Amino acid sequence: MPTWPDVRADFPILHQRVHGHPLVYLDSGATAQKPRAVIAALVRYYEQDNSNVHRGLHALSMRATDAYEAARARVAQFLHAAEPAEVVFTRGTTDSLNLVARGLAADLRPGDVILTTEMEHHSNLVPWQQAAQASGATLRYVPVLGANAEGGLDLAALDQLLTPQVKVFAFTHLSNTLGLLNPAADLCRRARAVGAVTVVDAAQSVGHGPLDVQALGCDFLAFSGHKMCGPTGIGVLYGRRARLDRLPPDATGGGMVASVDYEGARWKPAPERFEAGTPPIAGAIGLAAACDYLDALGREAIARHDQDLAQLAYERLAPLPGIRLLGPATGRRGLVCFAFADVHAHDVVTFADEDGLALRGGHHCNQPLMRKLGLASTTRASFYVYNTAAEIDVLVASLQRTLKFFRG
Repeated sequence: MPTWPDVRADFPILHQRVHGHPLVYLDSGATAQKPRAVIAALVRYYEQDNSNVHRGLHALSMRATDAYEAARARVAQFLHAAEPAEVVFTRGTTDSLNLVARGLAADLRPGDVILTTEMEHHSNLVPWQQAAQASGATLRYVPVLGANAEGGLDLAALDQLLTPQVKVFAFTHLSNTLGLLNPAADLCRRARAVGAVTVVDAAQSVGHGPLDVQALGCDFLAFSGHKMCGPTGIGVLYGRRARLDRLPPDATGGGMVASVDYEGARWKPAPERFEAGTPPIAGAIGLAAACDYLDALGREAIARHDQDLAQLAYERLAPLPGIRLLGPATGRRGLVCFAFADVHAHDVVTFADEDGLALRGGHHCNQPLMRKLGLASTTRASFYVYNTAAEIDVLVASLQRTLKFFRG
């Protein structure tokens, strides 16, 4: 397993004790911790360049504008987008997916089909439910296979579902519950063959390995900065330029207009058309710093590290009596979700907190999948660059203590 002995030193928050124990942070699927390089970028902006962007002629505004647009170019490079104009800054994955869902809904009609999957986070499900209701389109789901969804997507069913009536295919790149990486490039290729627009939720995969939007062949892709060591409140909607140019603006106001008179307004081209008002300037600058930090570590190495930790966790947890593990036994990425029939996930998380562990318990914004699997909630341990194999030992010991308390 690759190790970076100096990485934990980059994250100030990790050097604390919780309830008398060293902090073991295993909740990066919810939000990742921030390295000093990102914190420093935010401090530098606020201390030296804080100003609004694009319309100011004074020095601070011009420096802030340069930094903001440089951040757009850096994110485009991180994604291997064709040009910076394909990067729209938003508030996060949810905001990005709502923007594109509302925009595409304007072109949907009764008889059209929106296709998604049974493993989607609510952020990539509820917006499409709303789009279907608004347009009269039909929403359909690609099923998952196995009692614990260990078989992933039913690709044979996908062949039957992907008809010319499918106008949108929206799916997650990496499941936040199953730790399963979907074959995004192949899914996009299949959708493209029937003329469907593809929308990829990359919230869990971005920053955890290489991500090349041109190689994926997707039309849209959404993610949040805070899950890849960047600040909260900043997200990205990537869109192929031809697709972005066809979307109507989602919010209107200052900054996104080319001209306004009393009779109406004319919009700027993408991406400005989708960034009404004051944009998340500091967040974009911090996100660019996060891109630099992760690329310095090496995204291939990060992917191996996450996968090795997740595999080790799965293997160490599997022998625990009465445990139910979701997702594949091998090839999983970055997280493990599990449940005990006789111990609620919230009790597991509460006991773990007493041992200094940060876990997450609940439905993980994945209620339809949980119901399909006959579960109300699970416990999730999710890993990132600062986690170690020794922390999995702490996790196992905490779970053993919890089981002993409840089972005697």
